Amino acid sequence: MKVKWTMLGMVVFFLLSVVMTCCFIWQYRMPKLKTGKVVVKKTTAEEMCPRFPEPVPLKHPITPLRVALEQVDVLLRSSIHTTRLPAISAIVVLNDSVLWNGNFGKKNISDPSSSAPNEYTVYRIASLSKIFPTLMLYKLWEDGLVDSLDDPLEKYADNFTIKNPQGTIRGAASSSARTLSGRSPALTLRRMASQLSGLPRRLRSTNLLWSGDTQAALNLLQDDVLVADPGTKCHYSNVAFSLLANILAQKVTGTNFESWVSDNILERLSMEDTGFNLTPAIQRQMAVGVYSNGQPTPLYNLGWYRPAGQMYSTAADMAKLMMALLGVYSGTLLRQDTLNTMLTPVFRCHSGYFANSTGTPWEINEQFGYDVVRKDGDLDGYAATLSLVPRLKLGLVVLMAGVRPADQDLVRRAYNYLIPAVENAFRDAQRTLRQPPDPAPYIGFFTYRNMTFYEIKVDSDKVLVMQQFGPQVDTAVPSKYRTIRLDYLQDRVFRVVFESPYPCKLKVNSASVSLEAQDRQLFNFYPFNKKGVSPGFDSPGLNTYRVTRIAGRPYFAS
Repeated sequence: MKVKWTMLGMVVFFLLSVVMTCCFIWQYRMPKLKTGKVVVKKTTAEEMCPRFPEPVPLKHPITPLRVALEQVDVLLRSSIHTTRLPAISAIVVLNDSVLWNGNFGKKNISDPSSSAPNEYTVYRIASLSKIFPTLMLYKLWEDGLVDSLDDPLEKYADNFTIKNPQGTIRGAASSSARTLSGRSPALTLRRMASQLSGLPRRLRSTNLLWSGDTQAALNLLQDDVLVADPGTKCHYSNVAFSLLANILAQKVTGTNFESWVSDNILERLSMEDTGFNLTPAIQRQMAVGVYSNGQPTPLYNLGWYRPAGQMYSTAADMAKLMMALLGVYSGTLLRQDTLNTMLTPVFRCHSGYFANSTGTPWEINEQFGYDVVRKDGDLDGYAATLSLVPRLKLGLVVLMAGVRPADQDLVRRAYNYLIPAVENAFRDAQRTLRQPPDPAPYIGFFTYRNMTFYEIKVDSDKVLVMQQFGPQVDTAVPSKYRTIRLDYLQDRVFRVVFESPYPCKLKVNSASVSLEAQDRQLFNFYPFNKKGVSPGFDSPGLNTYRVTRIAGRPYFAS
């Protein structure tokens, strides 16, 4: 009987297990009760163009820009410290104009009767000196005396060699940085000027006062090693710039570096208070540099490293240099295409480096979507920064007697005020378009392969306006985006101009049309025919050719 009850219990337990399993499955498959979590549908704002406004002449005063400059004034004025940072001179330039000039503190904090500095007060500019070997390189390249920016150093220094244990020759370790075609990355002139040479910061067993010559430097390098394979890592090097300057001067120009800079840069830009030699007359113009404890610093002369950090200058002279680098003095220093190359980032640096990217000779960081191209310099008792925002034709130089503040980046903070103000000033400025000498040869009706049709006419300002019409026109597209203005550039060449701001991409039915790609493209009209009108035009940038003139407005069947 005991066995029977046991058998019955097992059957009951089995049936109960089946029922519970079925209940679990049924519950699992039931629709779930929605929780209180709210799903927010993300909507992206329509991106407007142009992303970067075109620098145009501005009509001053501009209130937001004045406010930004006042904020820069307050920032630098409040940074003065009677012990650590007794003097600051700064200038803001926009294209060919000085927007603002600020001078704070005292030239000599040890002298109670000392006056405030001004734009002609002299400061040591330390590593801003590295701009000048770079300008020399680009000028010699532009003049054809240097074949290529990517020439290897040994082309100009026959006895140059250095150990490169991290180099590769088709996967094998290289013992020397002397490179031949097809071997490891060369130690090139451009890499020397952009902190990508891999050369050590200083020559072994030397300091900035070392008084050897270039041959002695080359001898020391023979038993030294590269910090990194050239072109693979950002690494700051004073050796690279001193070597570059001295070798180019001796081997290419047949003179010394300082004489070349004086004749070919300083005199051309009328930088009368900039140079290398700290004469008694220059010292009387100087703001007195101090250590962090307020003690005056000695005005020692750098030795072989002079091209990397010896120079002095004023805020006024640095403003002239900024304008030249921004292309204001056309052809005085370098051609615009050469300047564009010089201001272009060369390499994205690793996270441990103090700049996002490196250039020749720049440290480059992004701010509000713009590349801020700058060179910082620090030498006992002095600090300096020259900086540019090339897209906005904007520049800022800050010269300091004392120690650069460690708790804040004054230049970056200044650009927090300046960049938005200048950008908005350009966006809000009225663009003045140029009219052709005679609009008549361009007026009329045109078609592209009988698919799209256009009418060109003259507006009230006598500027050419082109509007699309015909069956291909999508009436859902606002009229102002189907109408473009033509800015006259030169003989029969016009530039497309959309009314700003405009959507970067415009949706037409299921397609997406890039207005950004069309804005500022060129129309090249054909030579006039016997009737004195242009028979059509091309737009090479849009890969559109043979837009041809037709006799009149066509009739379209419904």
